[in-house]
Order: sequence, then structure tokens, then C-alpha cells
Amino acid sequence: MKPKGTDPRILSLAAEVAKSPEQNVPVILLKLKEIINNTPFGSSELKKIKQDIYCYDLIRYCLLVLSQDCSRIQGGWATISQLTQILSHCCVGLEPGEDAEEFYNELLPSAAENFLILGRQLQTCFINAAKGEEKDELLHFFQIVTDSLFWLVGGHVQLIQNVLQSEHFLHLLQTDNVQIGSTVMNMVQNILQINSGDLLRIEAKTLHSILDEVIFKLLSTPSPVLRSTATKLLLLMAESHQEILILLRLSACYKGLRNLLNKQKPGIEFRHEFRQLISLLSPKVYQEVEEQKLHQAACLIQAYWKGFQTRKRLKKLPSAVITLQRNFRSKRAKILLKLKRQKEEEENRLQLQLERQRAMRVSREIRLNMLEIVHPGQVEKHNREIEEKSALIIQKHWRGYRERKNFHQQKPSLVEYKAAVTLQRAALKFLARCRMKKKQFAPWQGPRELTDAQRVELKQHVDDYVRRHPSSQMSDVASRELHSQAQERLQHYFMGRALEDRAQQHREALKAQINTNIEQLMKAPTLKEAEGEEPELFLSRSRPVAAKAKQAHLTTLKHIQAPWWKKLGEEAGDEVDVPKDELDIELGTLFIGGTKPP
Repeated sequence: MKPKGTDPRILSLAAEVAKSPEQNVPVILLKLKEIINNTPFGSSELKKIKQDIYCYDLIRYCLLVLSQDCSRIQGGWATISQLTQILSHCCVGLEPGEDAEEFYNELLPSAAENFLILGRQLQTCFINAAKGEEKDELLHFFQIVTDSLFWLVGGHVQLIQNVLQSEHFLHLLQTDNVQIGSTVMNMVQNILQINSGDLLRIEAKTLHSILDEVIFKLLSTPSPVLRSTATKLLLLMAESHQEILILLRLSACYKGLRNLLNKQKPGIEFRHEFRQLISLLSPKVYQEVEEQKLHQAACLIQAYWKGFQTRKRLKKLPSAVITLQRNFRSKRAKILLKLKRQKEEEENRLQLQLERQRAMRVSREIRLNMLEIVHPGQVEKHNREIEEKSALIIQKHWRGYRERKNFHQQKPSLVEYKAAVTLQRAALKFLARCRMKKKQFAPWQGPRELTDAQRVELKQHVDDYVRRHPSSQMSDVASRELHSQAQERLQHYFMGRALEDRAQQHREALKAQINTNIEQLMKAPTLKEAEGEEPELFLSRSRPVAAKAKQAHLTTLKHIQAPWWKKLGEEAGDEVDVPKDELDIELGTLFIGGTKPP
């Protein structure tokens, strides 16, 4: 989202960058330096300009330019060094807002890494340069890049750990050039003065590499400038962290370091720092440090013990007054809280009563207005409609309450039903997989292929049959007569096929009608419970079915009404003969004869 009230200079610069070709972008971005320098340092206007620069992705353009090859950029290292200054000034004091995570986790580490890469490239160009003026110019650009990196790290302290752990930083530190080495160590010294705590957070391997390089420069470099810088840096590390001092004093890697330092001849400009470093590495100073640690530990133990004793004595002191005050204050607080709650409840009750009265008054006014509109002859009808609506609302709420109650009661059975469905589905899937596996492991075996001998034997059988049954040649008249007979038979077949189709459709319709009658009978209630038009479900439109049903019904009635002595010797499945004249009796019970013609 673009910010409102953007500086017109930033807008025009962003538009120019977007429209210009790639080779002109670095020179255009240099105009940011003039905009930043003309704005008062630390003002809110400068913060707003930095936010605008970040929102229009001009900082990312600077990063992209710095990652390109120097030979392709107009102006060379002069343009690149100025862009590093612009990038560091824009990133320090910037408030990214919504994109804070991307800014701190991606943009800043990539900017610091680009600065270190540019430093390595400048270091390579400086070493390969032949002319003195070219070397001075490259050294000046290198100092600008290191100053920009220091300014960026000073504004964002979390980058110190990234810088110290970078491989490019170690390569810069391991240079043999005096000017480059002193510049890098001065930068490290300034960084550690800002926040030296990050030195112990880096990996042990990286820390040993930094210490090894600093000690190597201190002992083997003849340059007094480089030795002075290395001495100050090592002294700062040892004084800032006791762990580094113990490492230099006791580690096997640095055994004999103090003796080597005693053999060195320090210069006048760093003699004081050199003596301090030797005194720190001496056994006496180490013993003093250990004694100081023991003294601090003893003080801490004494403080805890004295605190425990004081608390124990305070518990034994009479606390009646404190208990009395506490009880009085708690009782008073409870009384005040109770009065406050009563007052709030009274106010809520009055407020609710007023709201009810106001609602009643509004309702009555609406009803009076409606009565004024309604014709006098329709008042009674209007009142009746209102009563019906009220009754419907009451019924609706009652039915909803009842259904919700029934639903909660039926919820366990619904859960059991869903569980049973899930189990059934899983079982069916398992059985289907078993069947598929059986089919895969026992595929259908097709007919085996014939051998050459079998093929020869079959061919001989065919030739013998053709030889025994030679084909007879027909005349044209016989063929036409045979063709006409075939046409007549085909026509007769198609006519019979149409009749068969209609008969099949009739059979399908009868089957559908029978299925419908069966479904109606299955869904219909018993004859005792049938009411209204439900007995019509028991009627059948088929006369044979009605006659058969009537015959079965009369048989059952006659068997039931027969005396007991006639039932002796009979079985439950025996049929009773009924005369045909009794079949014409109209009974209004089970199946009654239909009216459909045969």
C-alpha cells in the first residue's frame, strides 16, 4: 500500500527509475543523496522520506545495483560507494510498518552481505592495482564501504552476529595488506564497542578464527599501525568478556602467548595497551579474576542467607495489628463492593423498567395509530388477527423449545447411527479390496494357443469337409427366389418384433403397477387404523387379483366360522373349497374387484 502525502521528489525519482533503461538507474539513484542531505537530520520529515523510499522499492533497486558487476555500472566504484552510503542512511532509522518481518529478516542481512562482498572485490582490485593514485582511490572507496557497513550495523545491532559469522568478513580480516587490515580491524573494534555481547553468540570455530588472525597480525606483522590496531582489538575482547580472557590464558591453542608477547618490542603509540594486555594474561591477574569471582559468589550466598534469616525473624514477630488492619480493610472492601453491586442492580432494574414502559408506550401508540387508520367495522377483525399472530408466535417458540429438547434427547442415538454407518462403510471398502486382491492374484485364464501340429490337423479336417461337401452353384432365378423369400421372412420378423415389443411394454407396465400396489400396501396402515381415504390403498384394479384375493378372504372367513369339530384332522395349509356363486358376494373388506376391462 503506497503512503499518502508522498514527497513529489521521491515520486518523480521512482517514475524516472521505472522508465529509464537499466544502465542509467545507478546514476539516477544518486539523486537520493541530495534529497537526504537537504533534509534535517533526525527530523520527522527525514523519517517520512525514508518510508517513501522504502515503499517505492528504491532501496531494493540500490541492492540490485550493488549486486551487479562493477564494470557494467556507469561511474564504477565511485557510484557504488555513494550507493552504499545512501543504502545505509536509508535503512537506519526506517520504520517499515507492515513489512517489518521481511525488512529485518531478508533486506538488512542481504544488504550487510552485499557490503562485505563489495569490500572483498575492492580488496582484490586494491591488491592488483599497480599505480599509487589508483590504490589511494580504491582505498578511499573501501573506507567508504566499511563506514557504510558500520553505520548500518550501528543502527541495527542484530546484524553484528551476521557480519562476524560471514565468510567474506573472515577473508577481509585475513588480508596481508596493512591498510586494508587496519581498516577492517578498526571497523571490528568500533562494532564491538557498540555491542560486544554478540561476540560470544557466534560459533566457537568462527571465534577462534578471529582470535587466531588478530594474534597472528600482532605477532608476525612488522607494521606498527597494524600491530597497534590488533593490540587494541585483542585488549577490547579480553576486557569485555572473561570467557575470552580465560580462553587466552588456559587454552592449549594459545599456550605460550604471554611469553611471545614479552619478547615483542611495542611501539611508542601502543605501548600502554600492550602492557595492559600482558598484565591481563599474567597469572597474577588471572588469580585476581578468579578471586573476584569467588568474592562475588560469596556475596551472593551471604545475601540469600541474610534474606532468609530476615524473613524468618519477620514471621516470628507479632502480627496482630497487621492481621487486624487486613481484616478491617477486607471487610470494608466487601461492604463497599456489596453496596456498589446493589446500586448497580437497582440502576439496571430501573433502567429495564423504564425501557419496558417506553416499549409498552410505543407499542400502544402504534396500536392507536393503527386503530385510527382501520375502519370501525374492521376493528374486531384487526384485534382477532393480532391475537392470532400472538398465538402463532407463542406456539412457534414452544414448538422450537420442544424440538430442541427432543433433538438433544435423540442426539446419542444419532451419533450411534453415524458410527454404525461409518463402520459399515469401512467394512464394505475392506471387503471390496479383498475381492480386488483375489481377482488380481487369480486372473481368468484364457484359452491356450494352438501348436503347429494342431493347426495342421485342423486344416486337414477343414479341407476334408470342403472336399466332401462341395458348394453348389445357383442360377439367377433360384437366387432371386431365395432373395424374395428372405425379404418376406425379414418383413415377417420385423412385424412380429413390433408385436413382441408392445407385449414386452405391456408386461413392464403390469410389473410396475404390481410393484406400486405392493409399495402402497407395505406403507399403508392396518385396516383397524385406516381412516378417511386410506382404505382405497387396499383396492386393486386387476380383476384376477381381486378375484384371488376375494377367494382367499372367503376361505379364511369360512374356516374361522366353521365349528371346531370340522377342523379336526385339518392342517394349517389345507385349502377350503368355496362354491363359485359365493365369489360374486360383494365384500367391503380386503381386495375389491376393479373396473379395468380385460
